[in-house]
Amino acid sequence: MVRLTTVELRRLVARRMTVVGVIGLLLITLLLLFATWLEARPSSAEEQRAAQSQYEIAHQQWVDGHVANEAACNEQWEKQPDPKPKREDMCSYPEPKPEEFGRPPTVFAELMPELLHGVSYLLLFAAFLLGASFVAAEFSTGAIGNWLTFEPRRLQVYGSKLLAAAIGFVPVAVVVLGVLVVGTYLIVDQLGSTATTTGKVWGDLLATAGRAVVLTALGAAIGGVVGLLLRHTAAAIGLAMGYLVLVEAIFGNLLNKVQPWLVKLNFDAFIRHDTTYYVNQCSSTSDGGYLCNSVLKTLTFERGAWYLGILAVILVVFGAAVFHRRDINS
Repeated sequence: MVRLTTVELRRLVARRMTVVGVIGLLLITLLLLFATWLEARPSSAEEQRAAQSQYEIAHQQWVDGHVANEAACNEQWEKQPDPKPKREDMCSYPEPKPEEFGRPPTVFAELMPELLHGVSYLLLFAAFLLGASFVAAEFSTGAIGNWLTFEPRRLQVYGSKLLAAAIGFVPVAVVVLGVLVVGTYLIVDQLGSTATTTGKVWGDLLATAGRAVVLTALGAAIGGVVGLLLRHTAAAIGLAMGYLVLVEAIFGNLLNKVQPWLVKLNFDAFIRHDTTYYVNQCSSTSDGGYLCNSVLKTLTFERGAWYLGILAVILVVFGAAVFHRRDINS
């Protein structure tokens, strides 16, 4: 098995599509860093003057009117029926501060988790696509028949291909995420703020990156399964896009209570270590009406991990059964 996996790894690395895909991932990562640089740049002199002018106007309005506004609000608060809102919540008129006007500084601890989350989708899609192409190419060219003549143990061949796809994309994910994190930190350190980047923040970022690496490897393996089942890269891409559009986008939006059973939300729960979503809860009112409220729900990391793990096992086992029994020429 080790020898077969090593051979498959060499074949994966030597494929032109793999090289092009990895270069594409690195270029997109550099574009993200460039976009971060553009976003983190300090405001221009004109923007700073406009922000200062807005602050001075707002501060003067506060000086002129906050006492009267608070008095009027307190009178209204006294007339409110019970239960009353808190006085400080209803009648608070804080003094404007200069930092509240103009473009806020870019904060690494706030920006980086979202970047990691977005790039994890990119890595998953790329790994799925290249994993599917890696396996499907042998069926579309007929090379799998020659390979089985050399190594007739189908399950070992199947396992080595999936392992090679998964292992091969681990260093790719590590490099992409490493370049993104280090590059973003250096940019924000010069143009924004890294003061809140504590040891806990670094630990959370490292854990998120680690989970992204795991799902990248899993995506490559599942891509290999889909490539084996459909035998064409284009069909694998069509299946993935069809699922995203028809199931995740349309079906998931129409019936939002099924969201916990969709891949995207469980992916988010695993990457983010818990995620939230909204569900409409509707009921009849006493006056004969019908009222719907959006209720915030939480999908836990553990739930997402179990969901993705079980789904991966089912697909891998199903792919093994098909490959073991099906004629490779059919």
